Amino acid sequence: MRLAAMLLALCLPWLAMAQPMGDPAPLQYRDRAEEARFHALAAELRCVQCQNQSLADSNAQIAHDLRREVLNLMREGRSDAQIKQFLVERYGEFVLYRPRMEGSTLLLWLGPGVLLVAGAVLLFVHVGRRGRVAPAPAAADANQDEREW
Repeated sequence: MRLAAMLLALCLPWLAMAQPMGDPAPLQYRDRAEEARFHALAAELRCVQCQNQSLADSNAQIAHDLRREVLNLMREGRSDAQIKQFLVERYGEFVLYRPRMEGSTLLLWLGPGVLLVAGAVLLFVHVGRRGRVAPAPAAADANQDEREW
């Protein structure tokens, strides 16, 4: 009896960490317009746990909760911008797939273009230097070598 109680006590922490495998109650939409708006908005938001999936694609429990929260905010009459702002205030700019252009995200927006231009300039300079160095004529060198033999 003691052995069974000890085994049960060892298994309890694992049971406490278990999460449901899916959303217990699927979302119900009032009409097609609400559903379309919800899916468009959920596709623009990032799951804060998965990091590489949109809120619409994620199966994490927090994604289920956030989808319910987004739908509730929509039903309260908030605009898409207000919903995004609410989530940014709560989870940070990371929650947006397309972050706003601000001072803190300027490098994110302009970095790839700057790197592309810098690479093109370096390539142009390198090719230009190679073209200016006059290679010794190969035919004249070959004739010179034959005379020396």
